[in-house]
This record gives sequence, structure tokens and C-alpha cells, in this order.
Amino acid sequence: MSRKVVRQSKFRHVFGQAVKPEQGYDDIRISKATWDSAFCAVNPKFLAIIVESSGGGAVLVLPLSKTGRLDKNYPLVTGHTGPVLDIDWCPHDDNILASGSEDCTAMVWQIPEHGPSRPISEPILTLDGHSKRVCIVSWHPTARNILLTAGNDNLIIIWNVGTGEPVIAMDDHPDIIYSVSWNRNGSLFCTTCKDRRLRVCDPRRQEVVAERLAPHDGIRPMRAIFTREGNIFTTGFTRMSQRELGLWDPTSFEEPIALQEMDTSNGVLLPFYDPDTNIVYLCGKVTRALLRTLNDIRYFEITDEPPHVHYLSTFSSKEPQRGMGFMPKRGVDVSKCEIARLYKLHERRCEPIVMTVPRKKLLEEVQSLRATVLAQEKRICDLENRLSKLTNGMP
Repeated sequence: MSRKVVRQSKFRHVFGQAVKPEQGYDDIRISKATWDSAFCAVNPKFLAIIVESSGGGAVLVLPLSKTGRLDKNYPLVTGHTGPVLDIDWCPHDDNILASGSEDCTAMVWQIPEHGPSRPISEPILTLDGHSKRVCIVSWHPTARNILLTAGNDNLIIIWNVGTGEPVIAMDDHPDIIYSVSWNRNGSLFCTTCKDRRLRVCDPRRQEVVAERLAPHDGIRPMRAIFTREGNIFTTGFTRMSQRELGLWDPTSFEEPIALQEMDTSNGVLLPFYDPDTNIVYLCGKVTRALLRTLNDIRYFEITDEPPHVHYLSTFSSKEPQRGMGFMPKRGVDVSKCEIARLYKLHERRCEPIVMTVPRKKLLEEVQSLRATVLAQEKRICDLENRLSKLTNGMP
């Protein structure tokens, strides 16, 4: 008789929990721009959200401590003449924010130490190089002052923000670029494109070093991110519109390491990856065109053992999500066993969600051991007292 063996994992019982309502951020007019970006970026100091604004695009930047209802006159970061489509915090300076917009420019902003006290309309740098809207901005993970932008002109430009000059321009994509992801040391980046190809690009050689046609058979947008081992995790759709995830070795694109179907939905899955735990969080995003609400965050652990991508659990809530932000590991509270924190955008508010590894069993063991030690110490003390009495009573 065979017996099912439960897979051993430190993260098998990871669970998500929303913070109390007073610890969230309320009365925020989330952008209604029709582009599948996260609309939110967060670091250990600030929360940035793309918001609706008359006369162009705007970004709301809040210190993390400024929770509760937002003042309607709170100053915004304004400067773009068109809606903002993507934002990204610099990994080397928590006060530097990059934004891309429909006005065909990318801008770099210096945020005051304690947040904006008045509207910020003058960026420290404007990057003009695209002929169509700039949909993606992504800082280099290891090199200072290096920013990648991708636009609907199918062009990828890597900028030296220190000088404001383009360093590299790549025009290898024949159609709209859906996503860009650097690998861990920044030597390569991968892209997904409307032509249904997954590409791995070497910016120093300025060429595509590997590519795969249709990692997912569906025609809807794909997303791809590098893992810490150098593999590529993708989300996409089957021909029957089922959402699908895949894991690929870029040195051998012929067959996937893993390919799993999930559910049937039109919502694009946005992947957020934690290289320290090797867990990827998949967040569906609702748009005005969707009839079905998307309010789940599913998370998977990537390992060397088959099937390589292991489902862990799902965080569900009643309200659909308009976007999502992912806190870098240096911003989570590890003393409370927190391994990740996501910032979920609702229709009018932002709700932090804490991912925690439960340590109840370990705590119970520690408490039991402590009680045993105390009991033994008491017993030793009692025995010593008895021995002392017997010794003193001897002639």
C-alpha cells in the first residue's frame, strides 16, 4: 500500500494577511490608463501610485507612515503631459523615482526625504528618445545611474542617468514590447513581445542571444522574469484562453522545464519574484474590459525537484485588484517572520498584504523546552535545599 509523501518545504505554510483598515491608504484615485503595468512601486521609504489627474499624468508619492485617508490637496508629482504608464524606484537611492508616459518621455524625479510638501513638476532629468509612448521603465539591478526604457516604437534604450545620454539602443523587436526583466547581476535581460517571442538580450553585445517562439500558444500578452538560477519564469495563455505558467532554461529553449495550466480568464498575470525564498507571486489585474473580477494572489515555490514549480497557496479577497506593488526584502519586518509584503490597489485605496511564515510549532517547542528547563531548575534547587538540611543535621 503506497502512502502519499508530503513535500518538505520551509515555505509550505506561507500565508497572506491584509493589515487593519487604519493601516492602509484611502481615497486614492487610481489611474484608468489601459496598459498592463503594476501602477504601483514601493521601497522602504515611499509608496508611489499612478493616479488620475487633469492636464496630464501624475504620481502620488506617500511616506509609508502616512496611512489613513488621503488629503484631497496632497501634493502630486506632475510633469508629464500624458498619462503615466509605468514607475520604478531606483534600487541604489530610495529618493529617486523614474516614470514613463504617453507623452513619449521618461522622467527621473528627486523625492524629498519626508515626501512632497508641495507639487513637484520639475524632474531632475527628462529622457527624450522614443517616438511613441514609453510603457516600461526599469533600473539596472547592480549598476548605478543606468535606466532601461521601452516604448511602443518597439525600441529599447539604456540610459546613463548621470549624463542624460543614451548608452545603448536596440531595435530587435518588430512589435509592442510587453515586459522587460533584468537577470540578477544585470548582464542580460529578457523580453516578451506581441510577436509571441520570448527573447534574451545581451545589452553589451547589443544583440538577442536566445529566443523562443510562442512559449505559450495563446495570443494574449505574456510576462517573463529571470529567476536567481538564471532560468526564466513566464505567464501567458493557451489557445483556449487558459492562463498558463512556464519555466524555461534560456540555454535550451526547445522544451520547458515546467508548464502548468491554471484557470480560464482574460486577466494578465503579473509576476513578482523573491530571489531569497525562490517564491513567485502571481497577481491578476482587473481592467474595464473584464467581466470577471480578479482578486487572487497565488504563490509558487521554484525548486530543482519535479515539477519544479510548486503551488503553495492563494490569498483571496472580495475586491478586485487594479494593480500591485512589491516591497524589496530590505523593507520587510523579518523579526515577525515576514518574508514579503505586497501593496494591492483597489478602486479607491491601497491595502498592504503581509506574507508570513508561521512559526507556531517552533514557538510551542521553545516554550515547552523553557518550561522543562524551569521545572528542572526548581527540582535542582529543591534537592540542593534538602541536601543542605541533611548536611547541617549531621553530628
